[in-house]
Amino acid sequence: MTLTLSEIPGAALFRHGKVRDVYEAGPDRLVLVASDRLSAFDVVLPTPIPDKGRVLTQLSSFWFGRTADIVPNHLLETDLARFPEPFNAHPELAGRAVLAKRAERIDFECVARGYLAGSGWAEYRKTGHVAGEKLRHGLQESARLDEPIFTPATKAASGHDENISRAQLKDALGAELATKLEDVTLALYRHAHEYALSRGLILADTKFEFGLLDGELILIDEALTPDSSRYWDAATYRPGSAPPSFDKQFVRDYLDAQGWKHEPPGPALPADVVQGTTERYRECYRLLTGRSL
Repeated sequence: MTLTLSEIPGAALFRHGKVRDVYEAGPDRLVLVASDRLSAFDVVLPTPIPDKGRVLTQLSSFWFGRTADIVPNHLLETDLARFPEPFNAHPELAGRAVLAKRAERIDFECVARGYLAGSGWAEYRKTGHVAGEKLRHGLQESARLDEPIFTPATKAASGHDENISRAQLKDALGAELATKLEDVTLALYRHAHEYALSRGLILADTKFEFGLLDGELILIDEALTPDSSRYWDAATYRPGSAPPSFDKQFVRDYLDAQGWKHEPPGPALPADVVQGTTERYRECYRLLTGRSL
């Protein structure tokens, strides 16, 4: 079953995001429902991607379990039967919803880059820097960096997120919290990169969201999914070009080939692009977890 928009009568909607519908489940808990909506260039497209929400939810839960010793996270429950009413009476939520702790969100994206790709590559070509950090000369597209780097970004309510420098993050949040975010982000990336490589994938870059709960930093939203991460096939990886990835880059490439100007409304996707995207998300899940969705 494809879910474009959830409807839970009797539940208070907390936030309607690009992909997730978030509901209140009491004063200190939320239910996050991952739909099959897909956004590209910050525009939600009219065509859903079957199984996408289930991949996002179940892969995030997998990573939350693996990384809880690095940083606590918001996950409380994944079994729909254990959700409070009225959520447990909606079977369409099974496998795509989680019950989570409610935290004070930190309104910055915490990005870790181990390879030079995407917006990082575009910025490096122009300036030799990425998010204010100077990199050595002569790097190729998709090259592995000497060390992973932390490149925070604003979290825009609408429009595009923008890379900022580490100094700007410290000015906004204070040196102690900014340093903690950097250290935890890089620790999560290094752990996930090592594990993904053992499963035949390269984690080129990823982004995390964090919150504060009773003064403690916790990981929230999602973790290390094809929506928030760039995964490459380790066997075919070669620096010097953009490798095929297990994420929505397949959709972005199609949209650019059609000449779309990245302004709403987004165009509908043809069946072959929908199928190709679904297959990439499912395969990423299979490779990382060792089981089929």
